[in-house]
Amino acid sequence: MEFDAPPTCYRHPEVPTRISCQRCGRPICPQCMIPGAVGFQCPDCVAAGRRETRQGVLPYGGRRGQRPELTSYALIALNALVFVGVWMTGGAFGRLFDALAIKTRGYCMLDADRLLDIPQQQCVAEGLQWVDGVATGAWWQVLSNAFTHADLMHIGFNMLALYFLGPQLERVFGRARFLAIYLVAAVMASAFIMLFANTWTSTVGASGAVFGLMGAIALVAYKHKGNMRTILVWIGANVVITVAGASFISWQGHLGGFVGGLAVAAAVMYTPKARRPRMQWVLVGAITVVALGIIAARAVQLG
Repeated sequence: MEFDAPPTCYRHPEVPTRISCQRCGRPICPQCMIPGAVGFQCPDCVAAGRRETRQGVLPYGGRRGQRPELTSYALIALNALVFVGVWMTGGAFGRLFDALAIKTRGYCMLDADRLLDIPQQQCVAEGLQWVDGVATGAWWQVLSNAFTHADLMHIGFNMLALYFLGPQLERVFGRARFLAIYLVAAVMASAFIMLFANTWTSTVGASGAVFGLMGAIALVAYKHKGNMRTILVWIGANVVITVAGASFISWQGHLGGFVGGLAVAAAVMYTPKARRPRMQWVLVGAITVVALGIIAARAVQLG
């Protein structure tokens, strides 16, 4: 029986070893291995880690901010500002709400409770109110819906989740990558709404983006061997609420947001370090293009 010879230490070629650096994967001998948070690292990786720490570089290439919670506060303020605008213009029955909420296609309103499936020209000619959807030109709804809420309870729950999750994720990813997770999750939520929701349903809320943050924080906990049980219980509770309230809660947006946030977090976290940050943004861009492609294809189909 033949056995393969073990590799040799990259710093001491004469010393065989079966130990590898957890960061770069190169073989290291007992003399070179330095204990890390998980496993052992080589001297070069330890030195590089110290340089990055001094320079404020986070584990996945982002920059450490002085106050990472400020990004989440800005998002909360923007949501609150839009909510005030919606409330001052008639709430869920106002024109601003209709303009910002995502609808797969446009429709004609006979009154507050009845819709007509007639062309826009006929609707306007008959003196009725036409409400645009994505398929009829309201492309801004793909993102504007994620900053729009119908009532105080709706915005309260979403902003509370953002308040707790946002700063934690920004401390891991940095501002730019955190915003990428949040915004791409919101767009992917819109893509799932376009695909699976009723074509006349108006959907609003930051919950798709928040579910994206849940997916991202679950992946962080999994990779770093954190407390998965608490996170999975929280996600499970939100899934139960979504299923139980499927008649008035957008399961499509929640599922799409979760998928989008998980995909972006995976692209950021699992890109080989040697290819960061360029490859990270290429992958994030590809995920965004997929979401926008789904939306565009569905809009063309219904247009």
